[in-house]
Amino acid sequence: MTLLYHLLIPLLWCIPISLVAAELTTAMPVQGGFYRWVRAAFGDFWGFLAGWWNWTASFLLGSAYAVLFADYLGFYFPQLTGRNHYLVAAALIAVITYINVRGIQMVGRISTLLEIFVLMPVAVLVVMGLAQWKHNPFVPIIPPHKPFFQVFGVGLALGVWLYSGYEQLSTVAEEVENPRRTFPRALALVVPLSIATYFLPTLASLAALDNWQVWHTDYLPVAARLIGGPFLGGWLALAAMIANTALLNSTVLATTRMPFALAQDGFFPRAFTRIHPRYGTPVLAIVVSGAIYTAFAMFTLTQIIAVYAWLRVATSVMTVLSAWKLRQLKPEMPRPFVIPGGRKGLLYAVAAPLLLGIIATAGSVADSVQRNDRLVLLCAPAAILLGPLAYAVSQWSRRRSSA
Repeated sequence: MTLLYHLLIPLLWCIPISLVAAELTTAMPVQGGFYRWVRAAFGDFWGFLAGWWNWTASFLLGSAYAVLFADYLGFYFPQLTGRNHYLVAAALIAVITYINVRGIQMVGRISTLLEIFVLMPVAVLVVMGLAQWKHNPFVPIIPPHKPFFQVFGVGLALGVWLYSGYEQLSTVAEEVENPRRTFPRALALVVPLSIATYFLPTLASLAALDNWQVWHTDYLPVAARLIGGPFLGGWLALAAMIANTALLNSTVLATTRMPFALAQDGFFPRAFTRIHPRYGTPVLAIVVSGAIYTAFAMFTLTQIIAVYAWLRVATSVMTVLSAWKLRQLKPEMPRPFVIPGGRKGLLYAVAAPLLLGIIATAGSVADSVQRNDRLVLLCAPAAILLGPLAYAVSQWSRRRSSA
């Protein structure tokens, strides 16, 4: 089912969302990105919700990458558990927060170098794993003796997480050179590369080893050690740590512009618009976000992703709906890139994520009920409902300030 998800979810999720992001980034390359698209399409309330849900989702997303970094470090230090595990995650968040305060050029250079290093051991693992193919990697479809909806729900939530975020960097469009040209080209390269780097190493490892029963969040380095020896295992563990560092790095970059944009529009306190005098970055928004990431790093990855999926689905659905609405409201707006396929292409780009979002949310509920995970059952709906409450508080504060 993991392999099927890697092939099917992109068709219903990241590919249509990427098409929407490419069209709207070229039409409205503004700071705040999809938040301002939704606001232009549906007004202040829904625009605020898109921004708020995205920012609060980033608390979970950033902490998830820090937790995974500490998980992979456990490959070298198996005793890294409990408080020490949390302290490693918190230290990583502090370092990445500092890098982001320094500005987008440093973030970009570091991320590019890190990603090149990450892809090299993945390619070696794929080649060596496929050369040792002994098993059918698609059997069994789901683990025996497990309820279907438990496997379906948690797997889909993880898949949505893995293939999310392709509209995120629209929030820094004003900091990118020539965004109307850069964004469509970048998305056209990144989407197929992402699918390949998720699908191929999983396929190769399952085909060579068939030991899926013992896989955990840090398993690919173990698979690499069994397939290619201790050197490849250690290399891939290091690459996995670096990958999560790079992901955390770009997450902080993209999501911390959201409170900055909300503050510019009067929804957040003006202090969030404070710019670093030397680096020109929204320093308060970055530091506050980093502090909240640190608080959430104490939870398990499964809990973090289950709640995150609700917020991610809500934000992405609003984003794709804004493409449909803006075609109606502003048909004359220049769009250097247009979703191909005319009306049918637009329908696909809007309806596919909407359908998958509904299925993913239902699957998350079924999985949480099956596991009796009260934290997820309480926190996920609460995270969504906090959006309208935050908007009400924001409007009350604006009226009070005006008076």
